[in-house]
Amino acid sequence: MKSFLKYIFIAVFIFFQTSCNSWLDIYPPNGLIRDEFWKEKEDVEAVLMAAYESFAEIDEKLWLNGELRADMLLAGTNQAPDEEKIMESNIYPDNAFCNWKSYYIIINYCNEVIKNAPAVKELDNTFTEYHLKSLMAEAYFLRSLTYFYLVRIYNEVPLMLEPAENDAVDFYLPKSTEEVILNQLVKDLKENREFAPSGSFVNLEDTKGRASKVAYDALLADIELWRFNYEEVLVNIAKIEERIDIGLLTSARWFEIFYPGNSFESIFEIQFDGKLGQNNSLASYTSRSSNRYFSSQKAIDLLSLETSFEIVRGENASIARYGESSYYIYKFLGQSADGVTVRTGFDGNSANFIVYRLADVLLMKAEALAMLERYPQSLEILNKIRERANLSPVSLADNRVAFEDAIMYERSIELAFEGKRWFDLLRLGRRNNFARKDKLIEIIISNVPSIQKRILAARLTNPLGWYLPIYDSEIERNVNLEQNSFYVN
Repeated sequence: MKSFLKYIFIAVFIFFQTSCNSWLDIYPPNGLIRDEFWKEKEDVEAVLMAAYESFAEIDEKLWLNGELRADMLLAGTNQAPDEEKIMESNIYPDNAFCNWKSYYIIINYCNEVIKNAPAVKELDNTFTEYHLKSLMAEAYFLRSLTYFYLVRIYNEVPLMLEPAENDAVDFYLPKSTEEVILNQLVKDLKENREFAPSGSFVNLEDTKGRASKVAYDALLADIELWRFNYEEVLVNIAKIEERIDIGLLTSARWFEIFYPGNSFESIFEIQFDGKLGQNNSLASYTSRSSNRYFSSQKAIDLLSLETSFEIVRGENASIARYGESSYYIYKFLGQSADGVTVRTGFDGNSANFIVYRLADVLLMKAEALAMLERYPQSLEILNKIRERANLSPVSLADNRVAFEDAIMYERSIELAFEGKRWFDLLRLGRRNNFARKDKLIEIIISNVPSIQKRILAARLTNPLGWYLPIYDSEIERNVNLEQNSFYVN
């Protein structure tokens, strides 16, 4: 990614020269600039890198949407008002946190690459077919990943597969259903996986930070788990397990997942480098001095030395103690698993946002196996993750609920504060025709003032309340958009 840094600025400059009153608020280049721009492979690379850069810029949105309504965060006094309202499920369409604009900027960059790259090959005789397909495969991956986040956050969103190049494009698209969107993502990913890079990039940052075949497999497994297609989950994860360049780190090296990052266990990470001015948001959201987010009591119970046996993943690794019963989130700030030594200087803003790593994927597999009632195989994986954390194996009754709870528990610890918890809980609440939605509702209302708990619990029996509303300015701009019915009136 760094090798294309100079092209990012070129792409960003060109793409923001003219304005358009679309519901996306995207600013494409005018015809003259466009004709001059798409001439050589470096132009394609520049726009693709702009898509990656834009994805990195929403790391705080990805993190907050994965944690804010769950049960692992405690708000500090400097929590933003819009985030406070989301956390307390006091959610209305005028909340700016609900604005999806930044996601569609990424999607539009990807659409630009997918549409324009083939024509560039006809103009640039150094642009090989292999290189073309590889860059397009990265764009398909990033577009699919962005849409997968949108589906889990909003449920139904407009599916835009063409770039917003001019006024002829239909900007005012209606929402597509979750099924339609996910079918499109799976189709795109399956058709383009063979063209994705194998992962052997020039440097480690690109190997772990760009869309490789193994990243494709992880995303496909995640989508199929969300769709409860358990056999397909196993098919995709089997490809990952065949890799010899990815494996679980030992317990002594567990913290290396976060510092220095891009570890042997990593599959796909959003890259940050403070030395290049590429700063993450995790430091500002989780540091003690920012006073924005700390470990909740639930997280403390799971991770502190006083209440758990989590020597590897708990206190001094995922969290650190700074006062009587007070803990802050440490895994993105620390330099070693001692709960004391923090990143300094440029390193302080350089922690990568980990989208997929092997432990996450293996726990997906354990979940799929359990739902298929292949309990011994599921338990073997679950205990493999526990053994890596120097914990004793567990024994479980052969039923889905027992395994589901055990796997959710293990994921809450192994993946604490990694932007996974809310989506895990949503998946639990949706499964088997919402059979366990009461557990999700109980967790949601744990963040709500006492006098509102009963009323909100009753309202949240409607699963549409688990998703965010469409931001009101989008509804005003696009007459074809219909608001999530939970937020109407």
